[in-house]
Amino acid sequence: MGTEERGKKVEGFGGNRRLSESPPDDDCCPICFGPFTVPCRSNCGHWYCGSCILQFWNYSSASQPCKCPMCACKIVNLMPEASLQQQQSSQEVTEVLKSVQRYNLLFLGGVRGFIQKVWELPFLIKRMVQGLMDPDTNDTYLAEIRLFAMLLSIIYRATPFDFIPTGGLGISRVFDCSAIALVLILRLVGMYRRRRLMQRVRRLAAMELLQE
Repeated sequence: MGTEERGKKVEGFGGNRRLSESPPDDDCCPICFGPFTVPCRSNCGHWYCGSCILQFWNYSSASQPCKCPMCACKIVNLMPEASLQQQQSSQEVTEVLKSVQRYNLLFLGGVRGFIQKVWELPFLIKRMVQGLMDPDTNDTYLAEIRLFAMLLSIIYRATPFDFIPTGGLGISRVFDCSAIALVLILRLVGMYRRRRLMQRVRRLAAMELLQE
């Protein structure tokens, strides 16, 4: 089943039901509560601004699909409004549509989805590091970093190289401890940056009060 076909039907209480090709006229984006800009429909049938739902995904795990804010269903496909594909769009709209297409390819599944994940690996690692530096994020990224460290340890054992001192811990334990240490360092850096930012905001607020 193709992307368009997957986007046109959703499981309802009584089976498959047809989904609309455009958002309701009297509705608004559930994230920004404003009129839809670059409307995109999730595979569960809810409509969002394209930029809003992608920004919402930025606060979740980079390697996992975004969960629908309305029903908590995993969003594996975002279908832009049909009219957007036919009209001459602005540069901003074009960029959002490209980001939506990129998101869809990441969670397409199968061989093509795996190849896309490998291709986007630098982007996923960057997102993961940014998430680890955010003090408000949960511990989802810790599990992903430890899993990545385990894969690296397996690759290391499969090679003829033996240049990492283990000190009797074993290479798997060394990679795991290194991953945990990296997470702690990044979280401390994120807390320090947050503190510096808050201090800067307070100084700017104090300067504005003095000028008044």
